[in-house]
Amino acid sequence: MPTEVILPKVDMDMATGQISRWFAEEGAKVKKGDVLFEIETDKAAMEIDAPASGTLRNVTGKERVDIPVGEPVAWIYADDEVYESGTTPQNKAPISPPAGEMSAKPAEGGAVPPKSRSFAPPSALPGISPTRGEIGQSQGERATPLARRLAREAGLKIAEIQGSGPRGRVVRADVEAAVAAKGAATPGQPAAEIPVEIPSAPAAAKPISDDQVLKLFAEGSYELVPHDNMRKTIARRLVEAKSTIPHFYLTLDCELDALLALRTQLNAAAPMRKTEKGEVPAYKLSVNDMVIKAMAMALMAVPDANASWTENAMVKHKHADVGVAVSIPGGLITPIIRHADEKTLSVISNEMKDLASRARSRKLKPEEYQGGTTAVSNLGMFGVKDFAAVINPPHATILAVGAGEERAVVKEGEIRIATVMSVTLSTDHRAVDGALGAELLGAFKRLIENPMGMLV
Repeated sequence: MPTEVILPKVDMDMATGQISRWFAEEGAKVKKGDVLFEIETDKAAMEIDAPASGTLRNVTGKERVDIPVGEPVAWIYADDEVYESGTTPQNKAPISPPAGEMSAKPAEGGAVPPKSRSFAPPSALPGISPTRGEIGQSQGERATPLARRLAREAGLKIAEIQGSGPRGRVVRADVEAAVAAKGAATPGQPAAEIPVEIPSAPAAAKPISDDQVLKLFAEGSYELVPHDNMRKTIARRLVEAKSTIPHFYLTLDCELDALLALRTQLNAAAPMRKTEKGEVPAYKLSVNDMVIKAMAMALMAVPDANASWTENAMVKHKHADVGVAVSIPGGLITPIIRHADEKTLSVISNEMKDLASRARSRKLKPEEYQGGTTAVSNLGMFGVKDFAAVINPPHATILAVGAGEERAVVKEGEIRIATVMSVTLSTDHRAVDGALGAELLGAFKRLIENPMGMLV
């Protein structure tokens, strides 16, 4: 039987993906391991290999079109298998590997990510199994991950919803229609005639529709730029984070003069190393590098704040893995400095430069931006004085860093000039209470104002 080629799940949050380009065309001879096509996710471009050798047929996956995870995009016929033009082996049992086991590697020679795709999703987000077994369910229960979540939140059963998607797949519109139909049921109708339970929580208010938005502006006064996968993912995760995590915020000021003086000394003492461009310093520390180190050490000093919330238990982390928000074209990504509490400033600095560079070219591996125990977002370089950041699950904290600027401060009854930086800690109140958050922020302030503590 022909081998089914599906769109695999190559990222924890991936529900759909786009084929950016095919490397093989209809009727081409391919060998197992040959690159078939390139997937564009919200964070990276991944090359997908052929799961078998043979002739590529029935190429249904179109380029630059959203395709659900697990959807067939082509079939590979062995040399001894008969191909009938105009038909697809949809009714034949697929023998393709699980979606999580298809070979995927970053485009342009990047490193190959782990073959296992059974990631544990953040507790605040719905879990989506990447295995083919879940995707290829019975015809009556096929549904997109988003449709499953919406149905679960509304108390509906997927098996009782008529799907309008490919091969009867239940999509978002089907669930919304079922919710509307349930709401229209008459109050006197017997409970036995209603096939679903009424959810205990009130339904969330629907956002304003696209048509309603566009009616507010004169025709011809705007242009429509379709959302790419990155922007869709950012929008979804931010809405979920703000609606499921009870945020609260703590702000204080840190004096930077001692830190700036130490940074100057350390950079001046950096040894020189030979490169293709000549001799360059072995490291060049930034204020943000020292902020990362201070945040990691503060979490180790206040271990109860180095936690993640789950419904069944508090996850207490043994190391401080600090994510750092990096702006890239079309959005942002948060690469992670693992075990930042144990690394020297020079190691953190060089690692951060490498991660940021590869993030901007979309060459990060999933394990380099997934997970982490906290995050740092720095807008000080843009002159922003202070702001509050949104927590990125499964983190329980995120530190928003403002610009360092000269301000008048009172010391021993005298007005003096000091370089001051405002920072705001956003915390998940389920995991970090007010007093605990204040203790963490106080530990961070002590390290920033007495930076020699980061060297011992």
